Amino acid sequence: MATSAPQPTTELRILDSGFMELEDADRHISLGIGAVAIISGAPPSRNEFTALLARAVERNVRLRQKVRRVPLDLITPVWENDPHFDLAHHLRWAALPEPGDERTLCELIAAELEERLDRDHPLWQCVVVEHLEQGRWALIVKAHHSLVDGVSGVSLFEHLCDGMPATPVRRAEAEPGGRPAARLFSLVREGARLPVAVPRWVLGVMRGVAPVAAAAITPAAETSLNGPIGRQRRYVVARARLSEVREISEVFGVTVNDVVLSVVAAAYRDLLLGRHELPSSDKLRVLVPVSMRTTQAKYVLDNRFSAMLPFLPIDVSDPVERLSTIHARLSEHKSSGAARAENSMFALAGRLPFAPVAWILWLLARFPQRSVATLATNVPGPRHELAVCGRPVLDLLPVVPIAMRLRTAVAVLSYTDRLTFGITGDYDSAPDIAVLADGIEQEVQRLRERITMWQPPRPDTT
Repeated sequence: MATSAPQPTTELRILDSGFMELEDADRHISLGIGAVAIISGAPPSRNEFTALLARAVERNVRLRQKVRRVPLDLITPVWENDPHFDLAHHLRWAALPEPGDERTLCELIAAELEERLDRDHPLWQCVVVEHLEQGRWALIVKAHHSLVDGVSGVSLFEHLCDGMPATPVRRAEAEPGGRPAARLFSLVREGARLPVAVPRWVLGVMRGVAPVAAAAITPAAETSLNGPIGRQRRYVVARARLSEVREISEVFGVTVNDVVLSVVAAAYRDLLLGRHELPSSDKLRVLVPVSMRTTQAKYVLDNRFSAMLPFLPIDVSDPVERLSTIHARLSEHKSSGAARAENSMFALAGRLPFAPVAWILWLLARFPQRSVATLATNVPGPRHELAVCGRPVLDLLPVVPIAMRLRTAVAVLSYTDRLTFGITGDYDSAPDIAVLADGIEQEVQRLRERITMWQPPRPDTT
């Protein structure tokens, strides 16, 4: 493949660097995130797919760049061109054994989740999977979490689909002070504002962040969902119709994300009951990423999200009451401004000298957190049908890693009218994650059945 013109280096954002620190802290984890497309028909030839991949790489400079770090992280890591870029490093072919069903595919996905991406090269990989049943094939697109979040991870897959524009993708906005002189000028200018700006900023941030910070460091009730994890993984899938979930949200006056978290809560309630654990109100604190990405930055490869840390009401047995409780808790968080405050903290960290920030991240990554029990992320995917090399994409499965003592994680991805839940689990400590998949599908049906008997509460006229 012909080499491209040299591109300027770009500093990693603090959050992007944090995922590298997190992976370095635990030899058992791999922080690859991505999507799996199940595609109709026979797979393309190697030459045809390689040509498609080459065009996608030409459109996005980040796919030709690797990370350069210095010892002790004394300066900010940067994305720089890989002078030895070779497309063959990033493309593999695999074939499923008989019967080539979804269970066999999920076993292959779990194996891919275990493998770390090579940091000597750009941090992404494609795997073409042949011999799926019913004459289909699959495409696994995986990238390191330092390169993409859920939204930009889906956009990375879209780069491989038919109909993408031939023009290069706009790069990320330049970080403040990309050059030394500009950085010095920026620091001096900001320094003049500190006496007035800092007290006001700190007060606003603390109002929003204090409750979340307290939640992050306060241990929750002991649960088998939080603990050391091994290297091997399990992966299962649950499905629902997006139109059905939307109907549930409209009837009960909640959001789609409320419904998603409610069915996840029901599934974890089933899982804990099956393990003979009491599903108490203080047992399942969940990390819920909240995208801070603008529409204009959809195709920029980096991380742009904040987070919520609510307790899921697994102690509530009634599906409608559980849904209502989740809606109230998430509404309270949104109105508090915590997500904006957390994002402001990342912005401030980006202006500080990188070394102390990196050392703090290093320490936090090694801290054995006992507060959060699982992760649940909901990513809006393409509403229109996609195709790869003229072959229709039938389904998209989200793939999310586990780390920081989280033995399970749930990623949710919409595609046309499909809503797919990709569930990752630790092989040894979560052998029963199929219970989560069954529980999610059953809870959607229970909520749909309750629609017919639902009577909205009457306003209080007293």
